[in-house]
Amino acid sequence: MSNKPVTEALKRVLADTYGLMVKTQNYHWNVEGPQFPGLHALFMTQYSELFLAVDLIAERIRALGEKAPGSYGEFSKLSKIADGNGDFDADQMVKDLYDGNVTVLASIKKAFAAATKAGDDSTVDLLTQRIGVHDKAAWMLRSSLPKQTRVKLAV
Repeated sequence: MSNKPVTEALKRVLADTYGLMVKTQNYHWNVEGPQFPGLHALFMTQYSELFLAVDLIAERIRALGEKAPGSYGEFSKLSKIADGNGDFDADQMVKDLYDGNVTVLASIKKAFAAATKAGDDSTVDLLTQRIGVHDKAAWMLRSSLPKQTRVKLAV
């Protein structure tokens, strides 16, 4: 039942999602400043959602007959998400997480195209849901930034 183009794209989505989860948790632990209460809570909400998502994505890969990557080494080879920097100020963290969500969205859209081409409705459904989650996360992060920074971001 394996469809290599779909599973290979899903592996990249899994790795990017996992990388974003770790980065978001890092920033949850290390954010400081006057925005701390709100950002601490926002980051926790987002990394908790990402934690659940990695399981769904990995299980979809398994349902398609492939092994899911599950190590830092495998994820680092597949992911375009760079490590977070706990020394960033709050606005840098928010911007970095916004960029991370945009990166994951690009990965999801490639997997979506592969799943659509393959007629894999279950994967299309999963990825449609993921697109909505990352669109909302990007919006929330973008809205948390000062106006002069927001206007420079891609939509």
